[in-house]
Amino acid sequence: MKIEKSERIFSEAKEYIPGGVNSPVRAFKSVGGNPIFMKRGEGAYLVDVDDNKYIDYIGSWGPHIFGHNPDFIKEALHTAIEEGVSFGTPSEIEVKMAKLITSMVPSVEMVRMVNSGTEATMSAVRLARGYTKKDKFIKFEGCYHGHADYFLIKAGSGALTFGVPTSPGVTPGNAKDTLIADYNSIESVKKVISENKNQIAAVIIEPAAGNMGVVTADIEFLRGLREICNEEGIILIFDEVMTGFRVAQGGVQEVTGIRADLTTFGKIIGGGLPVGAYGGRREIMEYISPSGPIYQAGTLSGNPLAMSAGFAALSKIKDDTGLYKKLEEISKNLELGIRDNLKKLGLNYCINRIGSMLCLFFTEEKVIDFKSALTSDTEKFGRYFHHMLESGIYLPPAQFEAYFISSEHSEEDISKTIEANYNALKAVH
Repeated sequence: MKIEKSERIFSEAKEYIPGGVNSPVRAFKSVGGNPIFMKRGEGAYLVDVDDNKYIDYIGSWGPHIFGHNPDFIKEALHTAIEEGVSFGTPSEIEVKMAKLITSMVPSVEMVRMVNSGTEATMSAVRLARGYTKKDKFIKFEGCYHGHADYFLIKAGSGALTFGVPTSPGVTPGNAKDTLIADYNSIESVKKVISENKNQIAAVIIEPAAGNMGVVTADIEFLRGLREICNEEGIILIFDEVMTGFRVAQGGVQEVTGIRADLTTFGKIIGGGLPVGAYGGRREIMEYISPSGPIYQAGTLSGNPLAMSAGFAALSKIKDDTGLYKKLEEISKNLELGIRDNLKKLGLNYCINRIGSMLCLFFTEEKVIDFKSALTSDTEKFGRYFHHMLESGIYLPPAQFEAYFISSEHSEEDISKTIEANYNALKAVH
């Protein structure tokens, strides 16, 4: 596989862009080597600048549930472009989009559009703080909610429950109101709450995490969270930026039957364009300016291009009654094929999957939280990744990311991926 053009472009990129990329995970730092530059996506495939073709399991990190560049998204965008790319005023498509989201997610009675998942989560936490008039919030070790300062926090040492910054530029002041609990441990949550009685505005969680690999929250754990938040007057925020409209029409909330007070969205609701949203109970959402005192704004929020693409995507999801059954069948076949390969090779690695999100962990431990995810052998994963890449399979270039399966992945694609998986695992071991 030749990647001469990619190498040249990357060399030039490093002169003008920090690290040569505009998002760190693209840089291949976790797996070694240099990133591949893409020029085209179509269906389940990516084509790079050297004309190498790959079966893609990133899907732009989740949005492309119908594969790359579907005709109905292109048609929606062409129509929108004819009318104008941005107005700075309200437009009807924003209302149609909000109405559609609220019809599909029962816990969401009102919704505010923003421009990214990070913007959605930081706005949801601000809203929870303003609504409850409390300052602190709980997040979980290993969950990623974007790069706002108070999310870039890790657990303190020893008995400490307050967080410490994970990035230079994040001050101790930002960290002091972020409390860290253990994923899937209700006792951990109870301990943090008891030590910060009547000070906690919100609990924010990925009900199925995608940035420590795929790790699903136990349903009893989520029920416990819901009960504790009700008892303590705490706002429960589900970060469904990845899982919303992907694992089910109503996200993890539909799968579990557990409703959040506020929910954040992204990815699929933009149809591949930059977008985010947060929504929830009317009484809480009406605290947002201009109907309430909590300020949040965005020049390009509700951009007509993103709204048109997102409306087309969500409308297709709502109309396609067989979509999630098809995604489950494709994803399950991939999972079973990998499991069979592991058995043949005498390996006992952990595979976690929820719907069309999957992760193969290079560890024999059952992965239920951040600590168990970290037992993965990342050096072996890096070598495995490059074997798969050479076989024309584009996986996330990091152990702790999710594979995303689309409705465009064919039986042939899955068979080829399973075969490549066997050969790559055999080569690594």
